[in-house]
Amino acid sequence: MGKARMLFALSLVVVLLLVETTAPHGQAHAIDCGASCSYRCSKSGRPKMCLRACNTCCQRCGCVPPGTAGNENVCPCYANMTTKNGKHKCP
Repeated sequence: MGKARMLFALSLVVVLLLVETTAPHGQAHAIDCGASCSYRCSKSGRPKMCLRACNTCCQRCGCVPPGTAGNENVCPCYANMTTKNGKHKCP
């Protein structure tokens, strides 16, 4: 009986963690755009422009891909945002 309760408790914790760490489509958890974009743009050749674009994208999407480049599959909204000229907006 003790193992069954322990397994149930562990399962409950896992489910709660999954619920807390995944946002439904269209909603985003609070993110520190400033810190995320500072790191994302830390190796950019044009850091001020990168930060301005990144912060705009972060505020609209609620996420910034990890790392200084790439990894855009983590945040599809960020990856698919374009400028009015059809160019990729987010660094």
